Amino acid sequence: MNMDMGNRGVTRPMMDKGHGHDSDQKQDMPQDGHDHDMMSPHQRMDMLRMHQMQTLWVYWLVVILGVWVMLSPLTFDYARGAVMPSGGRPVWLSLPDRLQALKWSDLISGLVLIIFGYRSLTPNRPASVWICCFVGIWLSMAPLILWSPSAAAYVNDTLVGTLVIGLTILIPGMPNMIMYMEMGPDTPPGWTYNPSSWPQRWIMIVAGFIGWMVSRYLAAFQLGYLDQPWDPFFGESTVNVLNSAMSHAMPVSDAGLGSFAYTFEFLMGFMGSSARWRTMPWMVTFFGILVIPLGLVHIFLVISQPLLVGYWCTFCILAAVIMLPMIPLEVDEVIAMVQYMRQRMQKGEMDKRSPTLLTFPQQSGSVFLASIWGMSFPWTLTVSMLLGIWLVFSPYVFGAAIQTPAASLNHLCGALIVVVSVISMGEVLRIGRYLNVLLGLALAIGIWFTSNASGSLSINCVLTGLVVAALAIPRGQITEHYGSWDTYVK
Repeated sequence: MNMDMGNRGVTRPMMDKGHGHDSDQKQDMPQDGHDHDMMSPHQRMDMLRMHQMQTLWVYWLVVILGVWVMLSPLTFDYARGAVMPSGGRPVWLSLPDRLQALKWSDLISGLVLIIFGYRSLTPNRPASVWICCFVGIWLSMAPLILWSPSAAAYVNDTLVGTLVIGLTILIPGMPNMIMYMEMGPDTPPGWTYNPSSWPQRWIMIVAGFIGWMVSRYLAAFQLGYLDQPWDPFFGESTVNVLNSAMSHAMPVSDAGLGSFAYTFEFLMGFMGSSARWRTMPWMVTFFGILVIPLGLVHIFLVISQPLLVGYWCTFCILAAVIMLPMIPLEVDEVIAMVQYMRQRMQKGEMDKRSPTLLTFPQQSGSVFLASIWGMSFPWTLTVSMLLGIWLVFSPYVFGAAIQTPAASLNHLCGALIVVVSVISMGEVLRIGRYLNVLLGLALAIGIWFTSNASGSLSINCVLTGLVVAALAIPRGQITEHYGSWDTYVK
């Protein structure tokens, strides 16, 4: 078996099988990795059993976590130190009902993990593995849906849920993937790099983890575990944002919902091999939905804070800043997946360009540069981004009160210019820079239709808007190729 299989995600057992002691079984296996598609069902089943032997500890650990969760309501008193959500937020269950629902959720979830974790010890039972994974997802959601009044229950369930998801579909790989996986290229045909390589994904994983921690902190306040969230710049404004009418309109903690989404983004960064753009199109699609449309919604909600609420929140802004570069970094993988679905028969090349993450300590610069392949930073877009940031804060510089029409126009157009500029740094989305033409002109013209705008603020808006519009016309440098998508890189 080709040793490159160690990089393909279905993982260590496949790489190690050529070194096993069962010579008869080894002779039955194809020795060339490219013959994998020609393997018989019997050979694939042998590989599945070998894989199961290597990862058997995973399913025992799922059983142990099931025992842990089932005993948690009997070990920890969920009623001790029970709290109510911040800001007098109404919830759909009374305190006793929430405590009772959490206890039964843990008891039932733990029992299910024990039963189906034990069943997963036998190979070729993908349904049992998936059931355990969905229990992990539920445990991550339950404290939010049930408005857990216990911080211990929240930490316990979300941590165990994350571990179960990782143990069932990340460490051993997708259930039974060995039975149907196909060999093929790492790099999409016509591309100069692999958008699913580990250097491309590690930066997404790190960003997702930081976003997870930031959102988790904000959720702790909304759920009532913190009396006062810390904000280094806006002080009490964070409380006003997190307890605003817009936030209370959500049936669950909006920060907790963001934490749940970041949990998936962090975990899904690990999922699949370096060829997942073709081996796991459904996963790339789901990951793309989490990052792109949901990411844009999250960003626009943060942009709306000074417009609809009248206050800023430092950690809310930080979460949006983390999400923003993830969008152009993920779009290229989605495009590669769509191209593959349309051209399944076209052949590509092995990925010989991307450095491995094992070389990070020695070649950290090379690995970092590989992680941002597909993004370039033309001076035009960089200056536009800086001008957008200037617009957001210019009302304070020129003495305009927050929530006046002039200040709101600056906040909205400035934030959108930043979003468009950063996203357009992704070369597959470079055509999106033309939106800055509209935003620049809207700012330059719209300021004359607002009241209470000083002369200096008006001149600033006109000049900045026209400069942003002009900077959006040049395309800027393009450093990579994207197969048939090159046509749309304009």
